[in-house]
Amino acid sequence: MNDDTDDRRQPLSQTKQVTVDALCEHFANDAMSVEEFERRVELAHRAATVEDLKRLLEDLPGAGVPAVRPEASPAPRRERGVTAAAHVKEREVMVAILGGSTRKGSWTPARQNYAVAVCGGAHLDFREAVFGPGVTDVRVFAMWGGVEIIVPPGINVESHGIGILGGFEHRSEHTYIESDAPTLRISGVAVMGGVDIHTRYPGETARDARRRQRLEHKERRRLGPGE
Repeated sequence: MNDDTDDRRQPLSQTKQVTVDALCEHFANDAMSVEEFERRVELAHRAATVEDLKRLLEDLPGAGVPAVRPEASPAPRRERGVTAAAHVKEREVMVAILGGSTRKGSWTPARQNYAVAVCGGAHLDFREAVFGPGVTDVRVFAMWGGVEIIVPPGINVESHGIGILGGFEHRSEHTYIESDAPTLRISGVAVMGGVDIHTRYPGETARDARRRQRLEHKERRRLGPGE
């Protein structure tokens, strides 16, 4: 059975959502301007056929990736680095007292990671991290300070935190997560301080992320669950 037959089996609304998700990823990777992004999501919303949707992705990096694959994966696969258990440290501690501490770029988190911020700030950026197999634990403590945690789309994120005269916030996004994706388990306490967990694509600034999220939310509302 050919791919076109398989595509026609998928609800057009699902195909539109897959296309919008793919456009969002390309926009986050600076493959198009905001004006071009808005134009293409508008065309995706108006598309009448699967072929119309595929044409919106043809000239982008990775051209030829279908809007909906025969196996009906909700989004193009993002390769994510995973290393062997032998290369992962058992424990790592990050401390920011009256100052700051940062981990970002290409790094391998330990199995158990501790971030402490007292009158200071700790910043953990997992967007280019190479994870070990299984669960990666992050335990945080913030007092009169803050811990910012940036996670990439497409991984499992579990958060269980307590805010005491402070906040422990996890702003999750609707992204496709594959069955073998790494799991990041975040827990801890914020006392008169804050812990902020949010999702951004590699290279995406906080401003770009807010703009992308507003556009995604707008398009999902327009597409609607029942279309």
